[in-house]
Amino acid sequence: MEKNMIRNLAIIAHVDHGKTTLVDGMLKQSGVFHEKQVIEERVMDRNELERERGITIMAKNTAVQYGQHKLNIVDTPGHADFGGEVERIVQMVDGVLLLVDAFEGPMPQTRFVLRKALEAGLAPIVVINKIDRLHARPGEVLDEVLDLFIELEASDDQLEFPVIYTNARTGTATLDPSIPGRDLKPLFDIIVQRIPAPKGEPHAPLQLGVTLIDYDPYLGRQAIGRIHNGTISLKQEVAVLKPGGEMQRQRVTGLFVFSGLKKVPVEKAVTGDIVVVTGLLDINVGNTIADPENPVPLSFVNIDEPTMAVAFHVNKSPFAGQEGTYVTSRKLGERLFRESESDVSLRVAATGTPDTFLVSGRGELHLSILIENLRREGYEFEISRPQVVERIIDGVRSEPVEELTLDIPEEYVGIVMERLGPRKSELINMQHKGDGRVRLVFHIPTRGLFGYRSEFMTDTKGLGIIHHAFHHYAPYQGEIYTRSRGSLVAFETGESTTYGLENAQERGELFIGPGVPVYRGMVVGEHARPGDLVINVCKKKQLSNIRSSTAEISTKLTPPRPMSLEQCMEFIADDELLEVTPKSLRMRKQSV
Repeated sequence: MEKNMIRNLAIIAHVDHGKTTLVDGMLKQSGVFHEKQVIEERVMDRNELERERGITIMAKNTAVQYGQHKLNIVDTPGHADFGGEVERIVQMVDGVLLLVDAFEGPMPQTRFVLRKALEAGLAPIVVINKIDRLHARPGEVLDEVLDLFIELEASDDQLEFPVIYTNARTGTATLDPSIPGRDLKPLFDIIVQRIPAPKGEPHAPLQLGVTLIDYDPYLGRQAIGRIHNGTISLKQEVAVLKPGGEMQRQRVTGLFVFSGLKKVPVEKAVTGDIVVVTGLLDINVGNTIADPENPVPLSFVNIDEPTMAVAFHVNKSPFAGQEGTYVTSRKLGERLFRESESDVSLRVAATGTPDTFLVSGRGELHLSILIENLRREGYEFEISRPQVVERIIDGVRSEPVEELTLDIPEEYVGIVMERLGPRKSELINMQHKGDGRVRLVFHIPTRGLFGYRSEFMTDTKGLGIIHHAFHHYAPYQGEIYTRSRGSLVAFETGESTTYGLENAQERGELFIGPGVPVYRGMVVGEHARPGDLVINVCKKKQLSNIRSSTAEISTKLTPPRPMSLEQCMEFIADDELLEVTPKSLRMRKQSV
């Protein structure tokens, strides 16, 4: 196919604004699926964790045919913790669809992903989605989007962006929100008209930038990237250029292009197309596949540095090795370093201790997804409390600051402001919505957010919406005490009993129920007061032959608070560790 018939675009948006649902509609209406095929929602989110959480974690490629044109589409994550996926995608595409919710408007991640697209000089198309939503305000949202473009210093050409209004769930698009759409044809037309054809010279020496790495059990590592110049053919000898200047001559054994959800084998691919190359050993993100007779590397996009770090330890708890398949430092280290090869925003470093690795990422969610993937693969390990990555800027100790956006009912403004005060937050904006809700925007040190999400949901009775994204580095703002209560710590190893828990629940909130194996030093609950309290949850009731009139009354236990992985990471203190196994999450004191 000629490069003039190709359009490469990415769909970017804040989390939950409908990117993947829109891609579903585009796939259905382009004829990818046959008429009677049963199609599940969010078909692009094929990862188990993505389907469970309802978010896109990894960028994914697809391609649809519209008339004579081929549209290569990249569905990107909306959460700022996975911003590295967005940053590297800008090298693969020539334009973006910026999706914005017709009620919520631009959110923190909208700013983040749009800034990356504008800096790369990509052509934007603004898609205002969910126009059928109650209290939708497409006109006001368009004004907010324009203000955001101006604030991010978009070029004059970028400010002349076209606008289209969609309902991704029903698969309709219209140029006028007052006129209902019938299908997505207006969107396809705008893409063909406004997204430029790929640049590049088909007769120049080959230059293919590797942007994503996939793995297939039969084909091995698969390098995904765009051909910037030249052409590539099956069985062709190429040069793999590494960032340090190293060059390896290898041969292409497999060449594929995207068609719908499939990878279709081809003999040859041209400038501008997005391809999958197999058979190249030891290839990673940021490498260039080039002509061995004229090897010219491509520059790779700058990736923002991590802002949060966690220490991974080999499990040394009393229950170590009982539930995991991979428990040694060698296996853990190999897996972590392998992950850093495909995730460009992750950093893994060995430490002075052979069984400890320092892993740095973009945020709590970024790291928790990695941890969850490892435990599902059979790894067993321990992690420390997350710490922010500080920098020395102009000789001043500096720390990351987040932009925190809260959407809450008006009656909870007071308690939220009271909670955020001691966390060194600064109120930037306060906006009253028309439905009795208020949007608060704060700048707050990343440290100040540790443990706040669960507190926020409790304070707002589960009615609040919280989002945050890295904003800038600022001078260190002093100590922040984010946890006002201590831990309830098990006194002895054994199995928790109803009698022991009945006494313990009077001292705080429990995380476990009866019949749970515990060990000395394991955190079993949250103390109602500051400071830790050692308590015996394995205590058994002494039996006697004397019966009272109330002896048969059953003991009533308050249901324990279930703790997710993210909640455990937020809860643990500096002197505690989180033990992670395929079956269990246990918090414990380091001194055990």
